[in-house]
Amino acid sequence: MKRNGKQQASPKITETPPVKAKTKQKAQSKKRKKPNKQKKGSQNSSERRVFHYISEAEGSSKLPKKIYEKELARLQLELVKMQYWVKHTGTRIVILFEGRDAAGKGGTIKRIVEPLNPRGCRIVALGTPSDREKTEWYFQRYVAHLPAAGEMVCFDRSWYNRAGVEHVMGFCTAEQYQEFMQTCPEFERMLVRSGMILLKYWFSVSDEEQERRFQSRTTDPARRWKLSPMDLESRDRWVEYSQAKDHMFAHTNIPEAPWFTVEADDKKRARLNCISHILSKIPYEDMTPEPMKLPPRKQAPAKYVRPPLNEQFFVPQRY
Repeated sequence: MKRNGKQQASPKITETPPVKAKTKQKAQSKKRKKPNKQKKGSQNSSERRVFHYISEAEGSSKLPKKIYEKELARLQLELVKMQYWVKHTGTRIVILFEGRDAAGKGGTIKRIVEPLNPRGCRIVALGTPSDREKTEWYFQRYVAHLPAAGEMVCFDRSWYNRAGVEHVMGFCTAEQYQEFMQTCPEFERMLVRSGMILLKYWFSVSDEEQERRFQSRTTDPARRWKLSPMDLESRDRWVEYSQAKDHMFAHTNIPEAPWFTVEADDKKRARLNCISHILSKIPYEDMTPEPMKLPPRKQAPAKYVRPPLNEQFFVPQRY
């Protein structure tokens, strides 16, 4: 052995590896314990079904946000082109949106109407009929909202209330229900023969996804108003609503106006699929006007004097 100061430090170097091994074992044991804690936490969170962590607005869509927004903008531009064609040709379009509560009908309608001229596209969402309306012919109050030439009407729930909520909840008699099932196909054939384009969409949502959306509405103040007593009652009558829907399809799925089902567990995909299908069912052409060249603005008359600003009331600039 060589005699130098470095050999004296060598025993200390040989003693350090066992110490490191112990620290590694402790660190590994801690890492192994962490997943166990997470599993326990996940078991507790599974009982809550994580409804409080995912809002209804955010949803559970796996479609990337950029792709969704890009495709939605493209489809909305096509809707604008379609509206130009509808106005030019005098076409009348009626679109019915039916389906389970919290299935996403309202969100889809909102995206359809958003880019369009409200003078040519209307949303009809009728409430509970009045005492006078209850004595009218059942379709009478819906006929008043049908479109004129160059208009499109979106019914957020329609005359099919009688085949759904009214029948399940007992708001109509058995005779009224049977009369509707016989009359509705003839009524819709009349609309189609008159030249209207009639599209009917049923938004289908699973029991689990509907429950998640209901639970998110209870904690979201901006959407709590959507949770009506009828929605709460429908939670306990899932089978009854399914049977009513099947019976309705069997009687009203006619060739002149067939039903189209929209898978709505994924809200973003449901919106895009529905808008794309609407565009495919309407034989529109691009009649967008050419870009306009605005002439120079005329100067205000020299005699005109604006009133003092201190005589006007302004909204406070808080933002």
